[in-house]
Amino acid sequence: MKKTACLILLMVASISFAQVKLEGMVTDSVKVPFELANVIAINQATRGLESYGITNPQGKFTLDLGANGTYEIQVSYVGMTTFKEILSTKEIDIVKDYILQPENALDEVELIYEMPVSIQGDTVVYNADSFNTGTERKLEDVLENLPGVEINEDGQIEVEGKVVNKLMVNGKDFFDGDTKLATKNIPSKAVDKIQVLRNYSEVGQMSSVRNNQDNIALNIKLKEGKENFWFGDVTAGAGAAPDNELYILQPKLFYYSPKYSLNFIGDLNNTGEVALTRRDIRGFGGGFRAPSNSSGTDVNLGDNSLNFLTSQGNAIEIENKLATGNFSYSPNKGLDLSGFVIYNSSRILSRETSFVQYTNPDLGIPDEATEQSSRERSNQALMKLSASYQPNINNQLDYDILGRISNDSQNQNNFSSVIGNTTQLEEVSPFSINQNINYYYTLGETNIFAFEAQHLLKNEDPFYNAVLINNPNGDDAFDTTADALGLDTSLSTYNLGQNRRIISNQVDAKLDYYKILNGKSNLNLTLGTILSRQEFNSNIFQFLLDGSQFNPTPTINNGLAVNDTEYNFSDIYLGLHYRLKTGVFTITPGFSVHAYGNKNIQFGETFEDNFFRLLPDFETRIQFKKSESLTVNYAMRNQFTDVTRLAEGLVLNNFNSIQFGTPDLQNALSHNVSMLYSSFNLFNYTNVFARAAYTSNIDQVRSLTNFDNVIRTSTFFNSNFADENVSIVGRVQRTFGKVQSSLNANFNYSKINQFIQGQQSVNEGFTQTYTPGIRTNFKVAPNINLTYRHSVTNNNQGSRETKFITNAPSAEFDAYIWKSVTLRSNYTYTNQDLGNGSSQSFQNWDASLAYRKDSDAKWEYEVKATNILDIDSQVRNSANNLSVFTSEIFIQPRFLTFRIVYTL
Repeated sequence: MKKTACLILLMVASISFAQVKLEGMVTDSVKVPFELANVIAINQATRGLESYGITNPQGKFTLDLGANGTYEIQVSYVGMTTFKEILSTKEIDIVKDYILQPENALDEVELIYEMPVSIQGDTVVYNADSFNTGTERKLEDVLENLPGVEINEDGQIEVEGKVVNKLMVNGKDFFDGDTKLATKNIPSKAVDKIQVLRNYSEVGQMSSVRNNQDNIALNIKLKEGKENFWFGDVTAGAGAAPDNELYILQPKLFYYSPKYSLNFIGDLNNTGEVALTRRDIRGFGGGFRAPSNSSGTDVNLGDNSLNFLTSQGNAIEIENKLATGNFSYSPNKGLDLSGFVIYNSSRILSRETSFVQYTNPDLGIPDEATEQSSRERSNQALMKLSASYQPNINNQLDYDILGRISNDSQNQNNFSSVIGNTTQLEEVSPFSINQNINYYYTLGETNIFAFEAQHLLKNEDPFYNAVLINNPNGDDAFDTTADALGLDTSLSTYNLGQNRRIISNQVDAKLDYYKILNGKSNLNLTLGTILSRQEFNSNIFQFLLDGSQFNPTPTINNGLAVNDTEYNFSDIYLGLHYRLKTGVFTITPGFSVHAYGNKNIQFGETFEDNFFRLLPDFETRIQFKKSESLTVNYAMRNQFTDVTRLAEGLVLNNFNSIQFGTPDLQNALSHNVSMLYSSFNLFNYTNVFARAAYTSNIDQVRSLTNFDNVIRTSTFFNSNFADENVSIVGRVQRTFGKVQSSLNANFNYSKINQFIQGQQSVNEGFTQTYTPGIRTNFKVAPNINLTYRHSVTNNNQGSRETKFITNAPSAEFDAYIWKSVTLRSNYTYTNQDLGNGSSQSFQNWDASLAYRKDSDAKWEYEVKATNILDIDSQVRNSANNLSVFTSEIFIQPRFLTFRIVYTL
């Protein structure tokens, strides 16, 4: 790896020595500099774009050119006549200024070479072909070439450090802005321009009165000829593996016209290629945003879906089925209709071994070695319909409805060095319906009204069953817990079952009034409410040998093994905010006053808590330049828990984790401070962003945990011990000609107060990660992307300290050979130092070789190999506030597939 890195650095150095620099200024006839003027150099020998630059506020530019070459220099600026000249270079740098003359409207407009990057107000426009090298196949390949744009580990698009929360194609929503479906499926050949829309507002009336600095949207402009025609591709393939025959079928079809669009994405394979993971589907919000997001109130309705053993991608066998459809229709200029449907099905076989060391050996909790295998089945479906009606610029009405349903199950076999063998079954078939209605009305030039309301209905029904071996005549590790649960201990097995049902019904609505005081300030008055109702029922039972059910009476928790709880929450609030622009500052101080009501009823007893609270917030944005800013935020937030932590009866999270709630739990209060710095400099091709955040939970709702062997029993209480978290994330990216260098850094510190076996202790964790990288973007030469991730994790848990050090160099290689063959390969070596003199390592290597006659060919043939080194497993080490965890996750063996791709 070191030799490869040195070779790349030598190659980069040799290229640098063969270059000369052209720099100067662009002004008018009286020496007034032009900011954001375009300067490009076209190689006269190849007729290709050699270099480009954009002037800074002082009118300065710089271009990197090859020595001893001839170039056509083009200098342009809006409203000025484009200047052209032929320039020959030798082996010394050149300093040259350019003066532009006003454009004569009668002159014929001559098209010049298209700029790779241009800035139009708050919009940055990238010309895709200027960055493509020929190996790109999907949108994500195009985006990764662009300066300032990155695909993060979760598959989300980040621009200048901010996650893109909306993606459109030709101005039409693509699956309501989901970026992962777009990046993985839209063909690169269809992409003409990528427009980065900064300070994006979906409602034009709100753009002048709300702070939209963190809102980033992408609009993908299609190439000419892609409208009114179907485009896309269909991939079919087969392959071989040690135990299975492999198959893959992936149709991806798109149709766009000025009035409507249709998209279909399908995926059927058993190769482990996951278009959307289960977590992606659960997190697919469909563009919904709670109106109370900025109110200072956080209401947790809980998540009672299955906690699958492993994430998709880390398993022995993976079978996926995906079918999605998306449409948009504009019958007239004032009405837009859209919607989507998604069906996702997966079948997964996984296996994992682990070793768990608990935080404090003095507490008598034994260390535990486990081996788990699991068969997982998940079927998920979503459907959304949306309508937006805007008859004129003063009125806009939006309505959305999103329904989701799933049917998930998991069968586990678990061997524990403490408990022995256990089989477990978990099933859940939840559904939810989410509706959203927004109305925006402008009354005159200085008065704007906005009404936003959302209703959520959610029904969850998890079922849990566990079977443990029991020796009726001897002592087992589970016996004490069985006695506490009131089980029949005379049987050869403990066959536990639990039914739960959680029904959540919530309305979240607010009315905003904006008074525009003048061109630099406005006042915002908010009246809002959150009304929530949750019903929770559960019962624990034991299956007897004859198949009947025995309802136990526990010897703990006052004998409560069932729950019948009703929880009602209300928040009525009034908010006031003032927004002022002065110079480079935009200041938005404000506060909200809340009247809270909490009431839960269980076992004929009512617990009620009503109170008032003032929650201040503050935001300041400093706009140093058009592309450089600093934003500082402070907010006090009030957090409310869900019904399961209030319910008094016993609940089985699984056989070794039991909880019971506390009905008089209070809210938790937190202070939140964040800073975001962003700089996007096209003059010297440098992009910098840094984000820092601090959170202090001053009266956190926390668990009181007790262990019997490794059986965990938890209840909850409010504690005045403050938990704290500090995170700092930053990235610096600089482009030198065709070479891009970057450095990502991440720091996180957390302090958590924990209560185990009646003892309070502080868990402190500190993680620091550094990822330097260098990549090339040559048009004809092979390209390489080298990264090195160095991560150090320190944990101080009670009387035990741990330290993990991870080093992971990786290399990606791609080459476009003879304009017909594409070779791509990626390799990663991961080494984890456990801090005790031992270390673990594993490698990942994938590669593919594809042939198409030329870039316009309809057919492409590809051979793809994954896990070339046939690694059996990957290792993972982690620590939390209770334990230190070391695991080995078994993965798919070496796969070799042959694929045919047909492009429409």
